[in-house]
Amino acid sequence: MVNLHKLKIMPSIIAPSILSADFANLQRDCEMLNNSSADWFHIDIMDGVFVPNISFGFPVLKAIQKHAKKPLDVHLMIVDPDRYVQQFKEAGAEILTVHYEACTHLHRSIQNIKNNGMKAGVAINPHTSASLLEDVIKDIDLICVMSVNPGFGGQKFIENTYNKVQQLNALKLKHHSNALIEIDGGVDLNNYKKLLECGANVLVAGNTVFGSSNPTETIAKLKS
Repeated sequence: MVNLHKLKIMPSIIAPSILSADFANLQRDCEMLNNSSADWFHIDIMDGVFVPNISFGFPVLKAIQKHAKKPLDVHLMIVDPDRYVQQFKEAGAEILTVHYEACTHLHRSIQNIKNNGMKAGVAINPHTSASLLEDVIKDIDLICVMSVNPGFGGQKFIENTYNKVQQLNALKLKHHSNALIEIDGGVDLNNYKKLLECGANVLVAGNTVFGSSNPTETIAKLKS
């Protein structure tokens, strides 16, 4: 176990996933998040190539930006993400995360994001070892740990995620990194406390929030 007392512990950040919102009432759901204790809007961009699903494009992202009063945490599940970095900045992204598996020249992708004035994140799929981020962990602001296979919401949480969070925290200590660890997929009211205890900083919750009878109250529980 990592000695969490040596880590720079921050209050948990809750980032509800817009993928689980009601697309026919997007403004309503954005305003609900604005008025809740959520910290970020998590927005999944899928191209149907890197993952077997298609989600939002730039028009929808810009529409969300128009109503959102909190940072847009944009997660790119697309091939060749470098082509669109500047456009995502213009569309309102404050944090832009690319996949380790989608970037041939990862360090250059990270520099590209930062040069465009955004925080840089790197996501890793469930099969990708945490150790592969050792060479960039000091250069990034966010590590997005996929705790389900990317592409669809509502999947079962992968238990090995806890071990991966521990491994990433050990890497952070070794390299004096301040990168936040974000958990994306299957986060619910049964596992969120254990994730935070393992050293996660940011929790992405989709169905848990938008599928509840009282999303605002659910966000408050996750936040507490």
